[in-house]
Amino acid sequence: MKRRQAGVSSGRTNNMKAFMDKDFMLNNETAKHLFHDYAENMPIIDYHCHLNPKEIYEDRRFNNIAEIWLGGRNDDGTYFGDHYKWRVMRSNGVPEEIVTGKADPYTKFVEFTKALEMAIGNPMYHWSNYELHRYFGITEPLTEDNCKEIWDKTSDMLQHDPNLSVRGLIKQSNVKYVGTTDDPTDTLEWHEKLAEIKDLGFTVCPSYRPDKAINITKAGWADYIRKLAKSVGKETLESAQDVCDALNERIDFFKAHGCKASDHGIDYVMFRPCTIEQANEVFRKAMAGEPITKEEAEMYQTTVLLSLARKYHKENIVMEIHYSCTRDNNKRMFRIEGPDTGFDMIAKSNCGDEMAALFSCLDETNELPKTIVFSLDHNDFNQITTLLGCFQSDEVPGKMQLGAAWWFLDTRDGMEEQLKALGNLGLIGNFVGMLTDSRSFLSYTRHDYFRRIVCNVLGQWVEDGEYPNIEKSLKKIVEGICYNNASRYFGIN
Repeated sequence: MKRRQAGVSSGRTNNMKAFMDKDFMLNNETAKHLFHDYAENMPIIDYHCHLNPKEIYEDRRFNNIAEIWLGGRNDDGTYFGDHYKWRVMRSNGVPEEIVTGKADPYTKFVEFTKALEMAIGNPMYHWSNYELHRYFGITEPLTEDNCKEIWDKTSDMLQHDPNLSVRGLIKQSNVKYVGTTDDPTDTLEWHEKLAEIKDLGFTVCPSYRPDKAINITKAGWADYIRKLAKSVGKETLESAQDVCDALNERIDFFKAHGCKASDHGIDYVMFRPCTIEQANEVFRKAMAGEPITKEEAEMYQTTVLLSLARKYHKENIVMEIHYSCTRDNNKRMFRIEGPDTGFDMIAKSNCGDEMAALFSCLDETNELPKTIVFSLDHNDFNQITTLLGCFQSDEVPGKMQLGAAWWFLDTRDGMEEQLKALGNLGLIGNFVGMLTDSRSFLSYTRHDYFRRIVCNVLGQWVEDGEYPNIEKSLKKIVEGICYNNASRYFGIN
């Protein structure tokens, strides 16, 4: 593809860096060394994502770049695609019919391209162009002028290049482990089919996401409890204890299918302990459609969460907690589009004391599982890091982890803040590193983005004389953050 960057280079000065070259975001010589010699070629453990195991098993092929980037509706009415990109388009005034509606794919791609050109400073600009570079060999920036040419090239490659099927994308990204996100009632049939493939080249395991059983105040909870009952061969569940027992039975099923992690997407961390009889009464009222108070809801939620955490510890399953997000804020669009379509925001959650009490309660009986805590509010980083330092143990280095900068925070600034908080108040050398948390099979470039930022931060500390230039130590730290720490932490060989 010929380069068409007239106007881009006309104002270039001798000290202007090239756009996204091999040293992109590596602003010191030590960073370049750490990235190219250690980080760049390390395998990937994507321990938390939202990829569809059915698509991996079927080795899906996408027809065009709009389909893999911007998605559409699944057969069940839910969406697939990248809500990060949908938000960029909406911010550029693109009608919803084009964003998530039935507009033709090329129109969607053109409108996204127009919006992307306005996204200077947004990591979406880097991610999108990086994906074109990494998987399609396109080094010129995507613009409205060249989008038809790029559309044609990427469409042809997606349909014919053997390396651009779903499995091909995972393999060429050097991914060794994929942890999908799965409901306790899931049959895991696609995981079973994947496990039977001897030469798959990577491992796909389910992760346990019991939010629907815990969210007693949200619409559809009672219907879900009935669905959970059927998944364990019962007609009904009659108490909070029954819910705990059913969820624990499903954990056994997931563990038999290789599950290594659970995930809890909660608004905030609650801790309101009560007797099992009190929790059962709250359950009864909610199932009968009677109103319950916030305090009553938290009693039930705490009971279930404690039961799950104890089971995770027993089965050596990591507990991930994601919190401080307010979801579905645009109620009109929620009624039209449903959840997970890009109408969420960062919340302010003051729940450090409750989280400390939760962990302390579990620690009292030596039942606190390995835990990774993610907050969507960067102001929580220091508090979380100091809290987790109260509960480290000799079970594994870094048993309690401050999770990678997540969702709206997986920007350069967010990642740097997370790394600095962990460096200041924790032990960054034991950090388990990045995860995609994505529904896109192209998003593995975000691991590369993260690794560049890590190496730049560490390299600057070395060049500023804040850490000695000891090759063996730096190699261990960088390779640990990229892969080795997660391998040890999750027990992935």
